[in-house]
Amino acid sequence: MKTSTQVQLSIMMFLEFFIWGGWFVTLGTFLGNNLSATGAETAMAYSTQSWGAIIAPFIIGLIADRFFNAERILGFLHIVGAILMYLMSQTTDFNTFYPYVLGYMIAYMPTLALVNSVSFNQMTDPAKQFPFIRVFGTIGWIIAGWIISLAFKWDSIENIQNGMLSNTFLMVAIASAILGIFSFTLPKTPPKGKGEKTSLADILGLEALGLLKNKNFLIFFISSVLICIPLAFYYQNISPFLTEYKVENSTAWASLGQMSEVLFMLLLPFFFKKYGFKMTILVGMLAWAIRYALFAYGNAGDLFFMLVIGIALHGICYDFFFVSGQIYTDSKAGEKIKSAAQGLITLATYGVGMLIGFWVAGKIVDKNLLESGIHSWQDIWLFPSLFAIGVLLFFTLIFKNEKVEYNQ
Repeated sequence: MKTSTQVQLSIMMFLEFFIWGGWFVTLGTFLGNNLSATGAETAMAYSTQSWGAIIAPFIIGLIADRFFNAERILGFLHIVGAILMYLMSQTTDFNTFYPYVLGYMIAYMPTLALVNSVSFNQMTDPAKQFPFIRVFGTIGWIIAGWIISLAFKWDSIENIQNGMLSNTFLMVAIASAILGIFSFTLPKTPPKGKGEKTSLADILGLEALGLLKNKNFLIFFISSVLICIPLAFYYQNISPFLTEYKVENSTAWASLGQMSEVLFMLLLPFFFKKYGFKMTILVGMLAWAIRYALFAYGNAGDLFFMLVIGIALHGICYDFFFVSGQIYTDSKAGEKIKSAAQGLITLATYGVGMLIGFWVAGKIVDKNLLESGIHSWQDIWLFPSLFAIGVLLFFTLIFKNEKVEYNQ
């Protein structure tokens, strides 16, 4: 792969995740302060990610894989996204905001697969080359948080009250427009399934359903859906939680989670090879339980270190469960249905699992509203902590240990 191509792909990946990190983290705080949204309404807004994940395979399977170059669809979707982001920045009530955010996520979620397609199409050795490209995405997410917190201080307690978080949507609209235009200069990635018939089963990865006949894979599949409930609590509530505790630079603090992702991604191969798949998954689940207990009993004063440790555990929570889960799925599927199996797991987790998770999180947050703008965060965070322990026990008792090769 040429150096110029590598630079192009790195810029593409940086902007792709800069865009996501530039508004998604602070969305809950924006909705609560700017639009006076309830927990249930905030859950509806976050659930658009899941609806986008459910609809994305149809856009990829029916359009990108058959008719148009991936880089052109990527450009078109990000230009549409830029317009919707601008409209989101101008809204003053939730009912107007919701259709825009739903439309945006339906446009954005397919781009996650498209940037991978464009990247892999240029690589001679994806296993070695892709991580160095993908890491720029994590850097983009972190930089977005730093700009919000450290450069413009839009998430300072005073600026939040003055409605400054709406600027995050303007920032993302500009970045989205830039990536939209830039995408048309990317290396050509023609459709791979041109002229081929594509069935609904192919699009949804349903041919991988046969894997569920294997008891171990079924237990893993159910656990993956269930662990998304605690995951949804984190995405939906971390910003409102830190803001309500009056933590300054909260978005920069939250970016510690992405920094730890990079660290634990590097440690994962060593841990996985030494302790095996089951132990790796269990450590990931245990990390969810511990992080939420830290959030429940920490504070913004002398126990602030507990909140910082909880955020920094994100790398173990995410990498040790989801990345090792992708490796396990890969090993069980075999060459023929590898893509279908990954698609099925993505649909089950980011689609169904997170959809349930955001809904549950919204209910729990509203149930623990003490007065306007004040919540019992200890009770809110204890729910996903105990839930994660339940999933851990379920997996420990029923999943039989098996040897899985780390081949990423």
